[in-house]
Amino acid sequence: MLGAYSLGWKLGTAVFGAALRLRGDRRGVTAIEYGLIAGAIAVAIIATVIALGGDIKNLFATTGNALNSTTGSAAQ
Repeated sequence: MLGAYSLGWKLGTAVFGAALRLRGDRRGVTAIEYGLIAGAIAVAIIATVIALGGDIKNLFATTGNALNSTTGSAAQ
């Protein structure tokens, strides 16, 4: 019976030691922070594209029409 107790004590000590080492490891926290920053940037880009999408489409259409009228529609 003493062997099982000793094994349980060693296992508990090993688990507790691993938990303490993981608690002191901050690399995962940094990765999560970078992920949150990347997500925020992606949301900002998507919001900008949605907000300005129609304006940009009109700008390219106007520019294309102006180029076609200047070149005499040679590209068609």
